[in-house]
Amino acid sequence: MIAPVGPLRVYVATRPVDFRKGHDGLAAVVQEMFGPDPFSGAAFVFRSKRADRIKLLVWDRTGMVLVHKRLEGGKFVWPQVQDGVIRLSAAQFAALFEGLDWRLVRPERARRPQLAG
Repeated sequence: MIAPVGPLRVYVATRPVDFRKGHDGLAAVVQEMFGPDPFSGAAFVFRSKRADRIKLLVWDRTGMVLVHKRLEGGKFVWPQVQDGVIRLSAAQFAALFEGLDWRLVRPERARRPQLAG
């Protein structure tokens, strides 16, 4: 799988995209829809109309990586279809990629210690 350098930023397109698009087509969608640079190292997630497939696009500093996953027995859990983008934590993305309900994942915030020692 993809091993990010530093914290992984994950952006999800809430509206389905044309799944015939490849690396270059999805990178253009990132620039139009998401705003951030597709070569920033962030992961960009796209859904199909049937919600049983996802495509993940990420720049790994040596090339553009495109991952395509189809669930065999079910559908991915998606937010309501609307214009826009949502951001997921790494834990929420892991749940989404596994086909689980990512909305139930609430990653615990790291607390800064008040005292040393």
